[in-house]
Amino acid sequence: MAGWNFGDILDAVEPVLPQDSPAFIHGERVVTLGEARQATNNMARALIARGAVPGDKIAIYMRNRPEYLMAVAAGWKARLTHVNVNYRYTPQEVWYIFDNSDAQTVVYASEFRDAVIEIRPRLPGVTTWVEVSPDGRVADFAQRFEDLAAEGNGGPVDIQRSGDDQFFIYTGGTTGMPKGVMWAQDDLREITLAAARKLGPVPETLGALAVHAKTVGPMGRILPAPPLMHGTGLLTGMGTMMTGGTVITLEGATFDAEELLDAIHRHKPQTLVIVGDSFGRPILNALNANPDRWDVSSVLVIVSSGVMWSYEVKQGMLEHMPQAVLSDGFSSSEALGMGQSMMAKGVEVQTARFVLGERCRVFDENDNPVEPGSGVPGIVAIGPPNPVGYYKDEEKTARTFRTIGGVRYSIPGDWCVVEADGTLTLLGRGNACINTAGEKVFPEEVEEALKTHPSVEDALVVGLPDEKWGQAVTGVVTLADGAALDEAGLRAHVRRSLAGYKTPKRIVIADRDLRTANGKADYPAARASAELQLSGRTAP
Repeated sequence: MAGWNFGDILDAVEPVLPQDSPAFIHGERVVTLGEARQATNNMARALIARGAVPGDKIAIYMRNRPEYLMAVAAGWKARLTHVNVNYRYTPQEVWYIFDNSDAQTVVYASEFRDAVIEIRPRLPGVTTWVEVSPDGRVADFAQRFEDLAAEGNGGPVDIQRSGDDQFFIYTGGTTGMPKGVMWAQDDLREITLAAARKLGPVPETLGALAVHAKTVGPMGRILPAPPLMHGTGLLTGMGTMMTGGTVITLEGATFDAEELLDAIHRHKPQTLVIVGDSFGRPILNALNANPDRWDVSSVLVIVSSGVMWSYEVKQGMLEHMPQAVLSDGFSSSEALGMGQSMMAKGVEVQTARFVLGERCRVFDENDNPVEPGSGVPGIVAIGPPNPVGYYKDEEKTARTFRTIGGVRYSIPGDWCVVEADGTLTLLGRGNACINTAGEKVFPEEVEEALKTHPSVEDALVVGLPDEKWGQAVTGVVTLADGAALDEAGLRAHVRRSLAGYKTPKRIVIADRDLRTANGKADYPAARASAELQLSGRTAP
């Protein structure tokens, strides 16, 4: 085997596991491992028969449902490169992803048919359209997902794969147009194995992996609450799929904490995946309001990444799930494993405090290592294995992936302070840093201070142009139910924990959503909200 390949892993694991074991649960619907195996084998062969060749891109445009990961698996088996598509994008933005990625196959849900019809004439490179439709009706130019999944005998695809086969994760585009982060499958697998090796021996060959899978059986149940179209939900769901476990997905078009808790109560996942406070706080509010309604004792691990997960929300969740370990990962699509924070009942960790990953280093602006305890802000860098780069963007690849001391690092732009004990306190992304009267303010630390106030449900902080300060630190908040905005009180609250120059000059109530579908901060929306409300007003 030329390195680990996800399609080869599935071919090794799937046949030795109980075929009636559930692979996917979606509301009342259950897809068994045997059904998923046959469907993805058939689909891989059908896509190849329709012209797909190794390296072609398969773009997936749908909300969470079994077909998402089944399309991913079919792509692996056919040696196609996965492309994630944000279903909240406008048709023009979706066109950009299809066009930029050079998609050859698109698998989409029928709810997005109108958008596909609108942009399809400008996508001559897409030669196969596959539609997932609950009522069975599809566009006249599309293939039914179910037809391709039933086309064949369900046997494995006869194809030689490589660990160099790629997997794309398109970034959210919060700092420009979305870019495709190119990962070699072998490198992604090695990152997972490196973490597992700390716990003991792991299978190092496909043969050993098959024996291990047959011996231990399917590896538990996971409920990824965030969208599979983004890295946190996708990578955790993929990992479970490759061990023959069960992936539970929610049916709602938007996140609903009560729906999630209903699913936990019914389907008993051992692992819950969320995205920081944006998911954790609504879950906590629901549990506080109805503490005896749901049995959540099955949850042993809660995984989060990508957004701040505050100490207060973690502590509250542990009151309802004292058996759980909270795993807060500091990662991004182009830099997996920068740091981790583990918290459990009786084991407390400060917000945004992480243990450095083994591959992680912190450098100052001159590429010198930052000394622990020095108080000098540094930029986080993570060593290999790392992505190949950004698809069709050599300039951004050169900026993000740099060689320091003979080592190629991924440096996505996160700043931190390295504490005396070697842990890091995350400050924020450099491109979001606010320069106010010459002082640097990282929005995340101000946001966390605001969110510790009982009246604040969520908060984002932006820098608005200001004649006096250059940029004025400005808070945009969502209030808790029944709360009223006390701007002076909130400013005083922040001032008690942060320096005066970090205190927002103004605070407004958000007039729109502050989070994207995956729970990440929507700073353009926060900025627009603040600009609209503060136009013509003078800061104190």
